[in-house]
Amino acid sequence: MSNNNSHEVLRLEALKKSYNIGQPNEIEVLHGIDLRIDNNDFAALIGPSGSGKSTLLNVLGLLDKPTSGELYLLGQATSNMDDAGRTALRGGSIGFVFQFHHLIQAFTALDNVLMPLMLTKGRPNQSAIQKARDLLASVGLEKFANTKPNELSGGQQQRVAIARALITEPALLLADEPTGNLDTVTAAEVFELFRKVNRERDCGVLLVTHDPRLSASCDRTINLVDGLIESDSLNVKKSES
Repeated sequence: MSNNNSHEVLRLEALKKSYNIGQPNEIEVLHGIDLRIDNNDFAALIGPSGSGKSTLLNVLGLLDKPTSGELYLLGQATSNMDDAGRTALRGGSIGFVFQFHHLIQAFTALDNVLMPLMLTKGRPNQSAIQKARDLLASVGLEKFANTKPNELSGGQQQRVAIARALITEPALLLADEPTGNLDTVTAAEVFELFRKVNRERDCGVLLVTHDPRLSASCDRTINLVDGLIESDSLNVKKSES
């Protein structure tokens, strides 16, 4: 799913994931996944409940290790990396946005956006603070930098979460049901923000969703069924009026 201006961000080769390995109740959830995500991909991952979407997302995000196979992130094989190496690569390469935004309620919007940098580099300098302010401006929240999350709407909090995910300039943005708790209008606005990220920041985007309208609005749909990719196709675009 690439063009002349694209490059590979992430690739899976024959990836499998099992739980309770070696026990009588061992279960294989992912049965040999081959997948490539490029920097200009704007893709939806869909599938019924129990298909393995959450497991696959955790593996893609280096939050969980595959049982076998290989995951390449920015050309680096990860299967033999230690936890410190995986954490460093994840922190610098992948941004996460979840259905529940997981903002720290005691912190301002600005501090929440800065949090990934504070975890790795300590107290932010003026350059980092300005970068966070610019990100808040890019999601339409420049006036809310000093506002606490409980004083923001659900859509505004999700915008803060998107800005937070972008502070490390990731090559890949993973979003798990990012509009699941939002009304239709706000969901559409948040979706357009992901579009903007993909278009302007050279960042691959993978959205996990149960919403067929959302998946149809993406450029590519990856359908996971019973731990296998059943289909991976480009979506037909409606002609512009």
